[in-house]
Amino acid sequence: MITPLILGNWKMNTTAATAAALAREVAQGAPANGVSLGVCPPLVYLPIVAEACRGSRVAVGAQNVAYEKNGAFTGEVSAAMLKDVGATYVLLGHSERRHTIDPHEDDRVINRKLLAVLAEKLVPVLCVGETLAEREAGRTMDVITTQMKQGLAGVKIAAANELVIAYEPVWAIGTGKVATPAQAQEAHAHTRSLLRAQFGELAKGIAILYGGSMKPDNAREICSQPDVNGGLIGGASLKSADFLAIAKAALEATR
Repeated sequence: MITPLILGNWKMNTTAATAAALAREVAQGAPANGVSLGVCPPLVYLPIVAEACRGSRVAVGAQNVAYEKNGAFTGEVSAAMLKDVGATYVLLGHSERRHTIDPHEDDRVINRKLLAVLAEKLVPVLCVGETLAEREAGRTMDVITTQMKQGLAGVKIAAANELVIAYEPVWAIGTGKVATPAQAQEAHAHTRSLLRAQFGELAKGIAILYGGSMKPDNAREICSQPDVNGGLIGGASLKSADFLAIAKAALEATR
């Protein structure tokens, strides 16, 4: 059985003081075993959060990365730099970057970033998912297939814990809408089948997270689905009580 993974994406929120305080609260309240936790603060606070989580069971991740190793790339940060300041995970292809922030963040660019992350022995969290228009057009599985195949092109892993996938229905992020457990499972099962086609038996152990407005009151039901292995948490990760409640619900769902 895959150990549930709950990752908090803090997006562009917190200050140095509140980031450190939130990280300490999560670290102090983290379950002793049975569920893995990670937080992804704004880049400028990553070293502060890494220090606050040092010695705890809470890992730290980044929200983005450049695919170049170094050079004249003003404003960019490499995978090696992220590793140097304590990152373990790196989010890639988040829907806000795909659809809102960077028009150049296509599957080809995401693939190059993913390969750069793997080269530094960090864990990429590849985000995939459909917009409302794509779901209403019946294209959900086609979109996931394209994003998975192109995002993972040329990728090889030796162990299941070297890769994480996050299914995030774009229409359920920050809208108050949530995919039903059945809808989440359908998308996760399809994602698992694509992993199986590329990685064989390793696919059984690759965590697939649900990233569509998971909250304490729906986390247990969603995480009870056979191919849902945790969550990529947005707004609810900014309150330690909510984030830890989701972690507890994910743990209970596996018992």
